[in-house]
Amino acid sequence: MNSSLNFIGMEVSVIGLGLVLMLADLFVPAERRRFIGYLGIGVLGLLLLFSLGGDGSCSTFGSVFNGSFVNDPLSLFFKRFFLVAAILVLFIAAEFSDRLSEGSIAEYYSLIVFALAGMLFAASANDFVMLFVSVELITITFYVLVSYQRSKIAALEAGVKYLILGALSSAFMVFGIALIWGTTGKLNFTELAAVAGQYGDSKIFLLGVLLVLVGLGFKIAAFPFQIWAPDVYQGAPTPTTAFLAVGSKAAGFVLLLRVLFSAVPSVTAQWGNLLIVISGITILYGNLCALPQRNLKRLLGYSSISHAGYLLLGVAALNASGQAAILYYLAGYLFTVLAGFLVIALVLRHLDTEDISGLAGLNQRSPLLAATMTISMVSLAGIPPLAGFFGKFLLIKSAVEAAQLTCNHGYYCLIFTALAGVVISLYYYFGVIKVMYWSKEAKDLTIIELSAPAKVTAWVCILGIFWLGLFPNTVLNMANAAAAVFAVVVK
Repeated sequence: MNSSLNFIGMEVSVIGLGLVLMLADLFVPAERRRFIGYLGIGVLGLLLLFSLGGDGSCSTFGSVFNGSFVNDPLSLFFKRFFLVAAILVLFIAAEFSDRLSEGSIAEYYSLIVFALAGMLFAASANDFVMLFVSVELITITFYVLVSYQRSKIAALEAGVKYLILGALSSAFMVFGIALIWGTTGKLNFTELAAVAGQYGDSKIFLLGVLLVLVGLGFKIAAFPFQIWAPDVYQGAPTPTTAFLAVGSKAAGFVLLLRVLFSAVPSVTAQWGNLLIVISGITILYGNLCALPQRNLKRLLGYSSISHAGYLLLGVAALNASGQAAILYYLAGYLFTVLAGFLVIALVLRHLDTEDISGLAGLNQRSPLLAATMTISMVSLAGIPPLAGFFGKFLLIKSAVEAAQLTCNHGYYCLIFTALAGVVISLYYYFGVIKVMYWSKEAKDLTIIELSAPAKVTAWVCILGIFWLGLFPNTVLNMANAAAAVFAVVVK
């Protein structure tokens, strides 16, 4: 029992932190509750440092609970990722706390930490039961976080949409898991991989796998399960949207990778063309729908859909380089997206609208925030030498390798689609930059005073974007080691 607890020490610590933050609301004066978030940041920072120490593992690599929970380089990579994301989101939440006065800010912090716990469990899920429990812990927590500003109709509407569609996707997933178990008698990914090849002709088994992918497709906002993303991104509080865009999407991808390449690699090998089609349509849908958007959060919602398509390009490549490229891309996406949402939280929180015009004159009001948003948009567009460029390069490179190996012309069509998506995205990303520096619609040129934590968060995001773009080897080596856990590489 003690050895099992050592394996889940980080998860237990995070759950304990969530309870402490929630109870702290009873003992901290109302005017100081904003600073409860800094307690959470401090503890999560210690956990992150601990995960980076020694051999890099929080506990011995291996599995517990009959193999349903596994600690390996892949889980370690994503746990570090989720800790960094939660720390930065808590900083954003602390700066946004004056907009959350209708509820206890301590409860909001604790819900972010509980969502983080679900993501940590998802990183180590090696069993369909653990997968489902992790997904539900994440999703149910976000039901509350999305509609936290209950006096805003848009937030309540977003919460209801997310609840209904999230429950529907969970139902598909449960049905799929039931079909897989009923056909094979296996729930553990390792055990299932050993027998999945025997059921390649079973329509019930294949339907079960497909339904599980439907549920995970909702988490990553991939076509045709993306319809919730723009409305939820727009209506949710900005820190919630930021965590959805980064943490929830990454959790969906780690589970997708586990299912496709650990549980049913033999099935995945036959579904390359399906993955190519889904990736291409998702890229085009996200980018084309983002073109007319004026609401910044809605624009980033459609942008998030397109980036899910780019990430699926690495999945569709069906090779180790594609899997590693996904992990690297997510690392760059973390700093890039959170930089954008930090600016939205600081600049637009006192406005009645989140229209792009609210950024007019930002270069005069706060050069640091204008630079942060500019770097975020340029990186999202995939312009060198930032993280977004190198991430897209690695994904496209993996697709080129797959095309050369398989002689499947579908990969060349997907590569062309990805490049077309990059060109299309230049219009709306640089449209945001144009408003900040050259728009004449600025009505308020009051200087924006930034707190020390806000400046630190902005600089961390900026440095992270440049570091990953200019010196990618450290994270790329970690990504390659993490992707190596897939014993069977589908070619």
